[in-house]
Amino acid sequence: MYVCYIRTVTTRLPDGAHTSRPWRIHELTQDFEVEDVWALPAAGGPSDFPILVEGFASADPSESGSRAVRALFALRWKIGELLGWDREDSGIGSRTSSLRDRLPADLQEAGTGPAFGALPFTPLYMLGDEWAAEIANQTMHGVLHLGWVPDGAGGYRGQMAVLVKRNGLFGTAYMAAIRPFRHLLVYPRLLHDIEREWRMRTARPQTPHST
Repeated sequence: MYVCYIRTVTTRLPDGAHTSRPWRIHELTQDFEVEDVWALPAAGGPSDFPILVEGFASADPSESGSRAVRALFALRWKIGELLGWDREDSGIGSRTSSLRDRLPADLQEAGTGPAFGALPFTPLYMLGDEWAAEIANQTMHGVLHLGWVPDGAGGYRGQMAVLVKRNGLFGTAYMAAIRPFRHLLVYPRLLHDIEREWRMRTARPQTPHST
């Protein structure tokens, strides 16, 4: 295992950082738009990508170290419950079909990777350098994509993209309204939590000193 610890830098990347890479997700999301691309505070060797994925899948915003993030997610779930945004008939398989229906044979056989513990995403597929999951509700159909990108020096770094297909004018207005909160509050804290989880999962056990 080759692991590099890097300081949290909330770096939003241009869309081209995602669209220019030969990711398999492009085959499934031609009718989606790139909403965000971020560099993740995780770097390692070619075989370390599953560590990043497992940490992401286990994330729970209700346990975030940020009171603001906890409050925002709690508010979002409550509003969604009251207004019916997250009803079963608004999700995958009801309002919209799953992107798994678009998977070519080799991606169907690749496996989905770990299931999410707290967040309402459904994994689609996992490869050695790529993982994708989807979510749908009354506002949009979204895709979370993680990639493991060569850094040009023999190592790799994590990258996250969020792709969306908005649900009409309401979905467009909703995504525009929450954008400042995502960029100023949610993503910076999310990256901090990812870095902490990465450090915990990649920490090497200390070797006892000989006497």
